Amino acid sequence: MIDQQQIHGEPIHDAQGHGEQAHGGQGRAAQDHGSQGHEEQPQPAAPTPASAPAVRPLDGFTVGVTAARRAEELGTLLERRGGQVLHAPALRIVPLPDDAELLEVTRSLIEDAPDVVVATTAIGFRGWIEAAEGWGFGEELLARLSGVELLARGPKVRGAIRAAGLTEKWSPASESMAEVLDRLLEEGVSGRRVAVQLHGEPLPGFVEALRAGGAEVVGVPVYRWMPPEDIGPVDRLLDAVLSRGVDAVTFTSAPAAASWLRRAEERGIRDEVLEALRQDVLPVCVGPVTALPLQGYDVPTLQPERFRLGPLVQLLCRELPGRVRSLPVAGRRLEIRGHAVVVDGELRPVPPAGMALLRALARRPGWVVSRADLLRALPGAGRDEHAVETAMARLRVALGAPKLIQTVVKRGYRLSLDAHADTNKYSGV
Repeated sequence: MIDQQQIHGEPIHDAQGHGEQAHGGQGRAAQDHGSQGHEEQPQPAAPTPASAPAVRPLDGFTVGVTAARRAEELGTLLERRGGQVLHAPALRIVPLPDDAELLEVTRSLIEDAPDVVVATTAIGFRGWIEAAEGWGFGEELLARLSGVELLARGPKVRGAIRAAGLTEKWSPASESMAEVLDRLLEEGVSGRRVAVQLHGEPLPGFVEALRAGGAEVVGVPVYRWMPPEDIGPVDRLLDAVLSRGVDAVTFTSAPAAASWLRRAEERGIRDEVLEALRQDVLPVCVGPVTALPLQGYDVPTLQPERFRLGPLVQLLCRELPGRVRSLPVAGRRLEIRGHAVVVDGELRPVPPAGMALLRALARRPGWVVSRADLLRALPGAGRDEHAVETAMARLRVALGAPKLIQTVVKRGYRLSLDAHADTNKYSGV
């Protein structure tokens, strides 16, 4: 056992000139003090200063946001809970009030009424009515829609329908287009004319299944998804996923998820991005339809029970802190988050180089990590091991508790894992 008098940020000298693994019988302890046969009891945890603010659920975490619509609202919800937001809209919505295709489709539906109209998004339904009003036949469209079977995918669309003075016939509790499809097929669609307000991309399998059932399907393209005018933020988010510079990425529409993956494929990094999402970066989708492009590449996703931004943020507030280990180090409790640490309930921001070192030490808490291995962990450090010493000094200052990390002379550094801790519990995490 390494003498506890020498483990709190002070050098540990190895009389043999080589090192031993600390704790749990992983090797012999340093010999210069270990023969004295006594240990100093771990120091009690220092109380959190009364002035220190409470740690919020997302403090220390970075979340990528791919949304175009309501991105500001989602970002605000995340930031209020402590998260740093990397905004990278993967698509932009192009409204079509003057689009010839939408105009032609609207006229055809007024002249030849459909049997069923499926409204899929509130913004799309409102946009359709507003476009018709701009063309001068809004009342004709509303009159025609009042006489058909009007289905709403969810409560937001239902609200838009009622705001227009119409009444939906039915809306699924699940907010799932699959349930809408099941209902239509159970009713029978052979010979029926079904108008479907599109998301901006064809709904996967929905239109095809209706046509296979004998329906005439008319797509209503109220708006289109287009690539963002500035692709730079998307590339920065992709790079951050590869470097594990974000802890989670949120997706609020299937077209955005598909577009984001397409950009990764264009850059030749799709496989690496997918691996990061499977292993280290948490992909969170607002609902099952949004998750389809990711699940098509065997990427497991998390989704809130209710397909809303608020529940999505609440899910992140549970999941990200739940993935963090709490380590007993030098009488303190240490939590390593994305770009910060929590020491005894106090948030301590840490620079990127320091986080890289801390993560390398935490992979096997209590074990010595050589300067050469730590140098490889430092981003862009080159070959000079002095960079490790400089970054380590800054890390100790950032932690506000230098004794959390030991210097083992001629060997490297180690986290001062408390003597009573089960090293096997934390090894390899």
